[in-house]
Amino acid sequence: MISRLQWERWQVAVYAVAIAAGCALGLTAPATAPALERALWPVLATLLYVTFVQVPLDHLADAARDRRFLGALVVTNFLIVPALVWVLARALPGNGALVLGVYLVLLVPCTDWYVSFTLLGKGDARRATASTPVLLLTQMVALPVYLWLFLGHEFTGLVRAGTFLKAFLGLIVGPLLLALATEWGAHRLALVAQWRAASAWGPVPLLAVTVFLIAGAQVRVVADTARQLGAATLVFVAYAAIVPFVARWVGRRYRLDLPTQRTLVFSAGTRNSFVVLPFALALPAEWRLAVAVIVLQSLVELIAMIVYLWWIPHRFVRD
Repeated sequence: MISRLQWERWQVAVYAVAIAAGCALGLTAPATAPALERALWPVLATLLYVTFVQVPLDHLADAARDRRFLGALVVTNFLIVPALVWVLARALPGNGALVLGVYLVLLVPCTDWYVSFTLLGKGDARRATASTPVLLLTQMVALPVYLWLFLGHEFTGLVRAGTFLKAFLGLIVGPLLLALATEWGAHRLALVAQWRAASAWGPVPLLAVTVFLIAGAQVRVVADTARQLGAATLVFVAYAAIVPFVARWVGRRYRLDLPTQRTLVFSAGTRNSFVVLPFALALPAEWRLAVAVIVLQSLVELIAMIVYLWWIPHRFVRD
């Protein structure tokens, strides 16, 4: 029987196959796109619930005690990375949806496969796990602030239209509250504790289904806007190439050991595309290019993670 660790070790291949299958379906049967997008909403809500269940909110105290790593994590993800993203976004053409998509996907750090890639990349998975609630809670506050700073009246208009509020309440707050209820129940009822333990198997297959549905529903949009997405691709490649050096520099300034430096690099390198995806999917039609941008970043990031897993522990931050 396949262990959970083996399942997570093979996750990049699983996601690649799912994306390829989704693209094939979307290109050969484009009429299925509306049905795939409708199916995406409940799957995405379930994925986010299972992801939030795995975020150990009761580890906040552990993260708070780890002040050097926590300081490096917050400085990297919420001060230096936003500045880097703003600079890189200067290279984009003046398409509001394109710029919004880049900001949505790069401004917030990952809270799910960041832990898996940290483990596979010889980082400190314990610290990565303990830090996830800090990353999740901080990004919920920081993202609207940065979008307001970087987009100004365009972001204000979207908020007034209720777009972000509906997505936030329906696909972020709802699953998060349910996850908190699950965590509360797991400390009191054996059945709920068993359910929470079993749900740890869920993120990889649910994420595979999610990327399959996204690829199938959005591949035509990506193909039709390939020219516009070229600039975004360059931004994502540049980000993946630059940010490890930024994170390593911060890790050295905070005198972190080598496994913890690797953890910081993987945190900076992985972005939270599937938590911000609901916001993009809820946008008006004229802003839907942002969805294609998020899909594109996920593809670039998967390729980058394959490189990171070889390069970071063996060449970049090696013992």
